[in-house]
Amino acid sequence: MKSVIKKEVRVMGIDDAPFTKGSRRDTMILGTIFRGGQFMDGIVSTKARVDGNNATKKIIEMVNRTKFKPQLQALILDGIAVGGFNVIDVERLNKTTGIGVIVVMRNYPDFKKIHRALRKLKMEKKIGLLEKAGEVRREGKIHFQVKGMHPDTARLILRTVTTRAYVPEPIRVAHLICSGVVDGESRGRA
Repeated sequence: MKSVIKKEVRVMGIDDAPFTKGSRRDTMILGTIFRGGQFMDGIVSTKARVDGNNATKKIIEMVNRTKFKPQLQALILDGIAVGGFNVIDVERLNKTTGIGVIVVMRNYPDFKKIHRALRKLKMEKKIGLLEKAGEVRREGKIHFQVKGMHPDTARLILRTVTTRAYVPEPIRVAHLICSGVVDGESRGRA
């Protein structure tokens, strides 16, 4: 499949803020709207329950209400879960927003370990969401899953928006903002 991605493709990078494990409180979810990997045009936010079940609904609402939605070509998630094990239904996110979803991971997931943890926490139903997310692929130093667009298109988007680190710039910046707001200073790596 031959795809052409504009240098300033409009995407939203989504990451969660630092949180206290097991707190059962809400954590901030932030979306940065970027043109390519160079220009941030806006920020949107919502909250979701730590280890809860509402991340998909909250992210859908956040995306659907933003003025930037008509121009968005992709939603790029930093992992398939926010706030610990609040697992995102990427298929539903794609279908309900009408925007392709790319889930980015630094390392290939240890699915056996994740499944064990979910069973131990009595969250077995979330295993199905992990399986529905699709095949894990590699692009450069990261891994990704994709829904709602061809994997080659996702690769081109990832190459376009990855400019300053080996993770996409919209996720890197969302991470910096989240940790700066919650912890008082940005820290860590996206």
